[in-house]
Amino acid sequence: MRPFLIAGAVVIIDQITKAIALANLRYGESYSIIKKIFHLTLIQNTGAAFGLFKNQTTFFIAVSIIAIIFIIFSLSKRKAGSYLSLALILGGAIGNLIDRIRFGYVVDFLDFRVWPVFNVADSCISIGAFLLFLLLIRGKKISLL
Repeated sequence: MRPFLIAGAVVIIDQITKAIALANLRYGESYSIIKKIFHLTLIQNTGAAFGLFKNQTTFFIAVSIIAIIFIIFSLSKRKAGSYLSLALILGGAIGNLIDRIRFGYVVDFLDFRVWPVFNVADSCISIGAFLLFLLLIRGKKISLL
């Protein structure tokens, strides 16, 4: 149950931050928070995380749904070792899927100037994947089925 609470918290935080961004920012305009380091820049991302593979909305909806089902199945069969990583990936995937279904694109707004604009869901997917990678290189046996 705990991983689903984590995933739910990720979705809620992601959607709240996107709602705040949509209510307070204008598309394409950048607002400096820390000059030359961190800006808020609202964009419509029709690609994958960090703006990769643009204009593939239907494909990404299908892939997201398959990934979500796979992760939920994996979490129901797993031991505690990879719960956090899978929960973060699940929450991020659901958060971005909600945007794709609602808007036809993902709302991105976090801009560090040295990396494509992204959102909380993208961050959680990346952190979850990194944690899963760490488990693998540390020799932890991970079976996703």
